[in-house]
Amino acid sequence: MPWHFKAMPQLLFLFIFFVAILLFLRYFENHAIFYPARQIEFLPRDSGLDFEDVFFKTRDNIELNAWFIPSPKARFTILFCHGNAGNISHRLEKILFFHSLGCNVFIFDYRGYGLSKGRPSEKGLYLDTQAAFDYLLSRGISQEQIIGYGESIGSAAIIDLASIRPMRALITEGAFSNGKDMARYAFPFLPYWIFSLRLDSENKIRSVKITKLMIHSLNDEIVPFKLGKKLYDAAPAPKELFEIRGGHNSCFFDSQNILKERMGDFLDKLIK
Repeated sequence: MPWHFKAMPQLLFLFIFFVAILLFLRYFENHAIFYPARQIEFLPRDSGLDFEDVFFKTRDNIELNAWFIPSPKARFTILFCHGNAGNISHRLEKILFFHSLGCNVFIFDYRGYGLSKGRPSEKGLYLDTQAAFDYLLSRGISQEQIIGYGESIGSAAIIDLASIRPMRALITEGAFSNGKDMARYAFPFLPYWIFSLRLDSENKIRSVKITKLMIHSLNDEIVPFKLGKKLYDAAPAPKELFEIRGGHNSCFFDSQNILKERMGDFLDKLIK
């Protein structure tokens, strides 16, 4: 019997083993990236804020939940794309922060988070953010009044939106260049091509011409500063890079006083 016939069972086994490993890694990847929490633990009224509990649908017919927190005489509305863990009820401090700057806040849960239906995915992340933007337009809020804000993976969502839909300005916090770079950093022992998530903010931001404020901690332990700087370098002007200190999840609060001053200046410039 020719040798290649004898080798076929071994080759078939290796092929099946490789496919099984790849499928496991794809499953692991999705669960390693998205950490949704279903239970809504706090409400804006717990912090003294009026709010509307909103439900709206995406283009692929997934129902999402959101909060609209109005601010008297607001000139801008913050479209808030949160990070990969928890849900909207874990962002009350940041909601208060933007509200104190005189902005409406519209914060929504991606599919699979909080009261939103469906399961999280990269494609869903983008569809959900587009649907949130369209919902604001349906309320009579103009594109010129919307400021996109994204924290961590939420930055990938809002950058994707800003690359295809005009808005007044863009703010990111703890953003990264792309999924490939993050995979190389987080899993240096694995080839990056086995991961399916692209999250390619670096290429998308090249077409984002609006004013940008990019915030990143110099000692971020989850998203290295160099990946935020790489994204900043790819972005066209006008842009600002604001370097702060603290952990990935704590730097915003550690630097809240100086952030409020810098953010206030940023908003004032947008009005002029």
